[in-house]
Amino acid sequence: MGIIQVNNIKLHAFHGCLEEESKIGSEYSIDVQVVADLRKSARTDKLSDTVDYVHLNHVVKEEMAIRSELLEEVAQRILNRLFKEIRKIKKAKVSVAKINPPIGGNVEEVVVILTKKR
Repeated sequence: MGIIQVNNIKLHAFHGCLEEESKIGSEYSIDVQVVADLRKSARTDKLSDTVDYVHLNHVVKEEMAIRSELLEEVAQRILNRLFKEIRKIKKAKVSVAKINPPIGGNVEEVVVILTKKR
């Protein structure tokens, strides 16, 4: 087994419960970690034998573009799609962080982390 991580994917999106969040949006940082059997790709040096991190990034960007009220729902959608589209994934963790959330205080970020296993 092995781990592939795509860290600190920076995006602007429009998630949140407040009306102004749907209009002006916020900055987000997303981390994806997947566990897969990487022994074959380590031997063959072939992209087809591994989990393509370009695909991971693509899924995150597409799912973040779909508005949700809760970060939990966004993270779950990302996980569901990863498992549907990439059969090699055995386990995954997705972290979605909203930078400078509008919660009435000096808060750097709020983060939702979800995991899923096959």
